[in-house]
Amino acid sequence: MSAPNLHSSKDHKKIASRQGNVKFAIVTVSDSRTAENDTNGHYLREQISALGHENVAYHLIKDEPDQVADVLEELTAGEAQFLLFNGGTGISPRDTTYDVLSKALEKTLPGFGELFRMLSYEQVAAAAMLSRAVAGVYKGKVVVSTPGSPAAVRLAWEKLIMPEIQHLAWEVAR
Repeated sequence: MSAPNLHSSKDHKKIASRQGNVKFAIVTVSDSRTAENDTNGHYLREQISALGHENVAYHLIKDEPDQVADVLEELTAGEAQFLLFNGGTGISPRDTTYDVLSKALEKTLPGFGELFRMLSYEQVAAAAMLSRAVAGVYKGKVVVSTPGSPAAVRLAWEKLIMPEIQHLAWEVAR
């Protein structure tokens, strides 16, 4: 009988921190934003760079299912380890990002959406239930999808993504 794995989350994070920088791709899904006024894209690039990680791709696409699916496939074939989608997670007829990504994910991280909505509740009260934020793994990449509001992107980055970047990237690659 083999010995049980006694590594804690803390141990995993310590091991993962030795893996070096993580490569990111940012996808803003919006029918109204441009590269110039994409505050989420600018914010995420700054945050990624400040931590010593690398942004290897950036896309600004319309909230069309075929565009979301196409960029997902393109990015999973590339060098990015972490794919950050923002926008298209609501419940309006134009919000399709969640629908496309949730069907593609091979493994989901239900805790991401649950924690995101819990934290969002503190900011937007019951409206947090309208968010379909989701995360998981697809073709060996970490995929995270958040609402497109700048406050939501900051919340997801600061409270959920940033503290676990290297741990998530390491877990998916090991």
